[in-house]
Amino acid sequence: MLKRIASAVLALLTTTSLFAQDANDLERRLRELEQKVAQLQPSTELAEIRRQIEILGQEIESLKTGESEKNVSADVPQYGLGAAASKVYRSNPGVAIGGYGEMIYENRQGELASADSLRAVVYTGYKFNDRVLFNSELEVEHANLERGGNVELEFAYLDYLIRPEVNVRTGLMLLPVGLTNEQHEPTAFLGARRPAVEDRIIPSTWSDLGAGVFGDIGQTSYRAYVVTGLDSAGFNSEEPIREGRQAGGEAKAEDWAAVGRLDWHPIEGTLFGGSLYSGNSGQGAGFGGRVTIAEAHAQSRFRGAVVRALYTRGTLDDAAAINAANGLAGDESVGSRFGGWYVEGGYELASLFGRGEMSLTPYARYESLDTQKRVPSGFSRNPANDGTIFTLGLAFKPIAQTVIKVDWQNVENEASTGSDQWNIALGYIF
Repeated sequence: MLKRIASAVLALLTTTSLFAQDANDLERRLRELEQKVAQLQPSTELAEIRRQIEILGQEIESLKTGESEKNVSADVPQYGLGAAASKVYRSNPGVAIGGYGEMIYENRQGELASADSLRAVVYTGYKFNDRVLFNSELEVEHANLERGGNVELEFAYLDYLIRPEVNVRTGLMLLPVGLTNEQHEPTAFLGARRPAVEDRIIPSTWSDLGAGVFGDIGQTSYRAYVVTGLDSAGFNSEEPIREGRQAGGEAKAEDWAAVGRLDWHPIEGTLFGGSLYSGNSGQGAGFGGRVTIAEAHAQSRFRGAVVRALYTRGTLDDAAAINAANGLAGDESVGSRFGGWYVEGGYELASLFGRGEMSLTPYARYESLDTQKRVPSGFSRNPANDGTIFTLGLAFKPIAQTVIKVDWQNVENEASTGSDQWNIALGYIF
């Protein structure tokens, strides 16, 4: 009898190592063994078996605790990243997986309606220990590579966590500019689409290769990086610098840029801050093409209410030389000055009725942007690039990690060519 029990204990010990995920079943089998041991007469051999059973029980309890700690939730933004993107920081050493996705239906006045799987993203992280971790975002856009889709590595970096006040980050990094670029998951912003100001002026999603430092000092957080510069060969009149992003893909590295951000968090849920980006974009073309973008932002969440606002302004040196290099003439000129602003707000109605995780949030956004506030001498401004967008919508979250947004947008510009549209979006994070 003792030999059979000893063999069973040995088998359980082996199973514990090989099949850690089934801790509840192991615990049940262990309880059955304990009942059998309780019926035996005391002996030296029995005492040893009891000791091994006690050790086994401790190991099973550790496995169960480890399971609950490993399956961290995508619920808290951290270190400048969204709730899902920052899961690796809250996980145990080892692999962390997260992700998000967006799908949208658009019905623009005067055009054919369209539906698109905007993006499907997988975050993959690996925590080597409490000091060193890797984090990455791999994105598939528009579902099908044969119909205009693409696959992109949005970020892939190493963090060296030294202390809360100062840490080191290096690799392909999201630039800490604006409210949306670092936290671009669909549950994090109002609207079926990201704000146009943080698409055409601040080119979210914007990432580059480089290195820098980040940390928290009291109520203040900061990030400061040196990164590869933009490439002016992609600049145009409608989205001044968006197509100049190099995103780590065989990037030209003749010109570099510096970017820094500072945020003040006076109370939980509220922040005031700003960022500054500056660097040349000529990349060996014979001119500097310095791009400078400054922005100020604020965000506050109190009970069911959320308010966000952002103002940004950009300048571009050597705009005439860039026009000549890119073959741009007349009102196609890149803007030597460009900018915009927006303010948005919403109120979570479901919070009034205690519906648990479910939320229903009406929202509104007003934004103004001009991609050609100023152009170089000899060129003209296109009034279609000076416009406003008013968005009115409703966001429904069955749970915090999923959202359905429906909104209407009134689009106007100085050329009177704006088209209103309806949008329906589905988003999720995990």
